[in-house]
Amino acid sequence: MSIEESKAIVLEFYQAFDNRNIEQAFSFLAPNFVAHMAGIPKPLDSDGFKQFGMEFYSAFTDGQHQFEEIIVESNKVVTYGIFTARHLGEFKGLPPTGKQIEISLMHIDQVENGLIVEHWGQGDVQGLMQQLGIMFLPSPKLIPHILKNVLFKILTRV
Repeated sequence: MSIEESKAIVLEFYQAFDNRNIEQAFSFLAPNFVAHMAGIPKPLDSDGFKQFGMEFYSAFTDGQHQFEEIIVESNKVVTYGIFTARHLGEFKGLPPTGKQIEISLMHIDQVENGLIVEHWGQGDVQGLMQQLGIMFLPSPKLIPHILKNVLFKILTRV
């Protein structure tokens, strides 16, 4: 396959997802597909990745990938940009907020024989959670260290 063919396949995959044509999007995945997702400790097979994708699809409508950079080397396609959508469905137990979200993302997709065989995905999950109104608090073990640091800064100013 040529570099341009690999690029076209990957871009068609994301466009089909954005067009909410899920069956077409998933048709670009090879039977032996594997996904490596930031924050998920074990790689996902095709079914696991489809389930992950459907959670996003169901929770966020009008999703659009806007790639700022596309780099192709051999059979790997790197896409970097933002994903925008509106939160109108339940996501990870969080009821719909109606909020418009925008997250940075980077993907690497490997193409073989006209199908995506491997995916590496990194998205700004913390930014997403903040946009949905979820705050992260330090664990109780960190509180003494935080207080010590604050006291140190106060005392060294005097």
